Amino acid sequence: MTATSSSVGSGAAGAAIFAGSTSRKYNYFEPRGKRATHYEDVTCDVQPDPERYLIQDWIISFGNGKGAYTKDNTKALSSNWHAFRAPDQEWERTHYQRQSKIETMVQAVIGNARKAGAHMAFDKVWQRILQVHLGAWKHAEFGLGTSLMQAQRYGYTQMINNATLTNSSYKMRLAQDITLYLAEIGMDIEGWSDELGKQAWLEDPIWQPTRLAIETIMGSEDYLEQYFAINLIFEPLVGELFRSGFLMQAAAANNDFITPPVISAAEADYERNLANTIDLIYLLANDEKHGAHNRALFNGWVKKHAGLADKAAAALQPVWSQPHSKPVSFADALAVSHERLAQILGEVGLSR
Repeated sequence: MTATSSSVGSGAAGAAIFAGSTSRKYNYFEPRGKRATHYEDVTCDVQPDPERYLIQDWIISFGNGKGAYTKDNTKALSSNWHAFRAPDQEWERTHYQRQSKIETMVQAVIGNARKAGAHMAFDKVWQRILQVHLGAWKHAEFGLGTSLMQAQRYGYTQMINNATLTNSSYKMRLAQDITLYLAEIGMDIEGWSDELGKQAWLEDPIWQPTRLAIETIMGSEDYLEQYFAINLIFEPLVGELFRSGFLMQAAAANNDFITPPVISAAEADYERNLANTIDLIYLLANDEKHGAHNRALFNGWVKKHAGLADKAAAALQPVWSQPHSKPVSFADALAVSHERLAQILGEVGLSR
């Protein structure tokens, strides 16, 4: 068991026996497996915690007396916040490497498509759909990324903060990719307007429930609620519905073979973010001391945010009726999203 400041009462060398004290590898934490991974070596306990190693309490605190990080930034409770390990084991170097590879792929797709004039063959109605609705969606991704960027500041451990911040980075990258993609192809299409997406996001009734759902998440003062609502509720009900259920399905049928590869990286991003979120929420929902409290809290979050996400999803229905070629119906896409939500909630022991 890891020694704590309260149990030792001294910061002198040798005053406590920590995990790995006798090891020449200098492990000061309990690894998830038999050996610490590189991810654990560079992530675990990087963020200080007075309950573990800071004998002198927080080095820096705010004017109200609170330390740099406090547990009451979320209503969820944990017997050990440090138990979480992100399944994707992403840290700074691996994150930049992955983002760089995705950007290289996206820019190559766009560049080659423009060179071949592939975007000039888009169905005319589909061109407007991209301007208006994909242009609006980039604001949704930006809003989610902004919310996660704010949320990561308040996570109690570096492992939680890393997972939240990489999640934010993926959202910001996608918003940027969509912006650059639309600007690139728009230079060659007569009458193209980059302002239609922003106008739709601010004024079109189709998008106002989505705005409400996202701005409600952004307005939460509980960082874990933001993380929970985005990945367990909004993404399956609205994010995947629009990206996979509409764009990825309808693009090729309307002579667009460029949009799917630009958007596809976002679906892989979500699988990683979802796995991280499920792991964290499962730990909290099954905490030996606080599991019942956390499950009641999470069920309240499900009720609050699923209701808003349902309205956001329903309002998007007219988008499915706009393309000339409609390979998938809105009802079928919505049924898939509801099934997906039930599966996700089931993995953490929750339901609607």
